[in-house]
Amino acid sequence: MDLKTLYERALEASSKTYSPYSSFPVGAAVLLADGTVITGTNVENRSYGLTNCAERTAIFTAVAQGYKTFTAIAIAAPKADYPVSPCGACRQVMSEFAPETVPVVFGSSWEQRVETTIGKLFPYDSLHELSEK
Repeated sequence: MDLKTLYERALEASSKTYSPYSSFPVGAAVLLADGTVITGTNVENRSYGLTNCAERTAIFTAVAQGYKTFTAIAIAAPKADYPVSPCGACRQVMSEFAPETVPVVFGSSWEQRVETTIGKLFPYDSLHELSEK
């Protein structure tokens, strides 16, 4: 699957948002090694600290289904004026389940996007020595 198709799946997921406080929908799609795509959306809570980002929703859903390795990640924030990158918590979670070479695309539209990798988003990743890999 190409990144554009994966981005379109993330954009579709953004329509399922629960964002009554920010009115800022975000969708994410993770591509698995077997070609499966798992999507997620942001889920807000009136106590903002309990809000979950789209990226983590998609990754946690994949893990709950038994997947632990991702080959690409796409994030769509269609109401943004510019490509909004993943937050620090999402970068940390993405780095837990994907090597630094995994492609990441994010944007407010396909025409207004950034294509990068997990390693470039999170260049000084650490603590991998704690992993049981």
